[in-house]
Amino acid sequence: MYRKFLKRLLDLLLAIIALSFFLLSLLVIGPIIYFEDKGSIFYNSLRLGKNGKLYKMYKYRSMKMNAPDLRNEDGSTFNAENDSRLTKIGKFIRKTSIDEIPQVLNILKNEMSIIGPRPDLPEHINYYKDDEKRKLEVLPGITGYNQAYFRNSTVWKDRLKNDIYYVNNLSFWLDVKIFFKTIECIIFKKGIYVTSQVKSEKGEKLNV
Repeated sequence: MYRKFLKRLLDLLLAIIALSFFLLSLLVIGPIIYFEDKGSIFYNSLRLGKNGKLYKMYKYRSMKMNAPDLRNEDGSTFNAENDSRLTKIGKFIRKTSIDEIPQVLNILKNEMSIIGPRPDLPEHINYYKDDEKRKLEVLPGITGYNQAYFRNSTVWKDRLKNDIYYVNNLSFWLDVKIFFKTIECIIFKKGIYVTSQVKSEKGEKLNV
């Protein structure tokens, strides 16, 4: 009942409530992002959705325009506090997770849930093994079990294991725990960044 009906109903109700916060953030944050480097306000990127369907995920842009694509050794996107690609406002909205607010639009479009596995890049589907594709059985989330309890402090394969754990144990009470744990992580800024060896889009190894 919860997985098939109530979860979606709660998503819609909370997304409608959050829509006013999105519009307010757009009025305040939007101009700051634009006037810092005269670039676009949003960063839109293709992601793997439920059942492997591709969709466009919305975020406030936190990086400079045309920033190079850096990846961790496991192929996941690189994320670090001293990342020179971040704009000044970008560092703030990344730390506070404000950059994720536009994903309320993805929830309204039934492309995402408030809580679920973090969506992967389209090419990652080629690297799933065994039952890792099972993370695609549910809608991806703005936050989720891995994000709340581990944030970016785990490698991609471990994140997949955590995603499968969530799919196998999905329940109303687990979502409630994840929701409040996420708030705690945002307030205390736990595990937001991970520092490791990364690769450039040309495949060169870079120590950061």
